[in-house]
This record gives sequence, structure tokens and C-alpha cells, in this order.
Amino acid sequence: MSVLLKRSFTLAGHRTSVALEREFWDALTAIAEKTGRPVSALVAAIDAERPGGRPLASALRVYALVRLH
Repeated sequence: MSVLLKRSFTLAGHRTSVALEREFWDALTAIAEKTGRPVSALVAAIDAERPGGRPLASALRVYALVRLH
């Protein structure tokens, strides 16, 4: 069972922390590298586009799954 790793970001002017499994952070890092931006910028973009009510951690997991398939 994977351990959740917490990372902190500033999104829309507010600090927030997100806990995801290492595998999802690795996937998001790979996606960010492919698009030539830092993980923080990728997370900010996903945050800005996520449907209302969807938790950020869930939005990040879904984004990683969709982009890697």
C-alpha cells in the first residue's frame, strides 16, 4: 500500500497542501516535464479547470490517469 506524500502549493493566492501517492506525483512530474513547466504550474492549471466540488487531489489523480493512457 502506497504512503501518501504531501506537497504544498500556492493556488489562486492561497497556500494549500495536497496528499497523493508517490506514483501519482511521479506521473504528474513526468507530465509537467513533457509540457516544459514546473509541477506547481501544472497543479495550478488543473486547479483552475477542475469542476466545482471536485477535490483537488481527485482532480490531480484523474488528470494523471487520463494523460498517461
